[in-house]
Amino acid sequence: MTHPLSTTFSTVRDLLRYGVTRFSSAQLSFGHGSSNAYDEAAYLVLHTLHLPLDLLDPFLDARLAPEEIEKVLGVIERRANDRVPAAYITQEAWMHGLRFYVDERVIVPRSFIGELLADGLQPYVEDPEQVGAVLELCTGSASLAILAAHAFPNADIDAVDLSAPALEVAKRNVHEHDLDDQISLFEGDLYAPLPERRYDVIITNPPYVNADSMAALPPEYRHEPEMALAGGTDGMDIVRRIIKDARNWLTDDGVLVVEIGNERENVEAAFGGLDLVWLSTSAGDDQVFLIQARDLPV
Repeated sequence: MTHPLSTTFSTVRDLLRYGVTRFSSAQLSFGHGSSNAYDEAAYLVLHTLHLPLDLLDPFLDARLAPEEIEKVLGVIERRANDRVPAAYITQEAWMHGLRFYVDERVIVPRSFIGELLADGLQPYVEDPEQVGAVLELCTGSASLAILAAHAFPNADIDAVDLSAPALEVAKRNVHEHDLDDQISLFEGDLYAPLPERRYDVIITNPPYVNADSMAALPPEYRHEPEMALAGGTDGMDIVRRIIKDARNWLTDDGVLVVEIGNERENVEAAFGGLDLVWLSTSAGDDQVFLIQARDLPV
């Protein structure tokens, strides 16, 4: 079906302007790669036209073929009408310069732990090149496991998820990043499927959204797997289990790094007796915490 406005537009600039207006009037929610209507529209227009994602200006006044205009308008309408995250439309997400395949089997990668891995978790990890074993729990698309492989080049990386469909996506990403020899994927409940070993680093971006927040999620987030988001009444159901057994899987000098989004109040209510170190990210000092092995319950 031809879009009623398709003959009105002729350039990339026309489509970009329309996309911004359409997304703003639809009152979309962002947070799956873009933070505003302009960036989202620019990304979707460039991706749909197979243009460089970081090079908009030279193409703004390029005249488009009718079929190109129709294709872009279809993408804009899908985003606005169905409230589908852009990453599911393009089947890709970007973190720290790396591209990851994504679809509705996994949540869209957006972890602040990625920022911390860029520095090799220093100073809490003395020498990233000496790290021999890393574990990621609740891996989803395996994006953090892949970033960890870059941060700790000499480490064996184990990545676990309860969802078999999510691990199909993870397997694809591990293969596309040529890391099959460094990253091993395990299907199961947290530590249960793992061979007996100790890790220098455990990282996790687990389900942590509390029940009240789950009920209020915008439509975009409801396209994501609920099991990857919902953390129980206070959001801490899975986090409790991770912390409870982490000491048994860490080396004596190991560290556990956990992302908890906007749940710091619930974290401190649940684990106030532990020595939590809140790490600084671009979102502030309350999104990710670290616990050293010696401070974990035995």
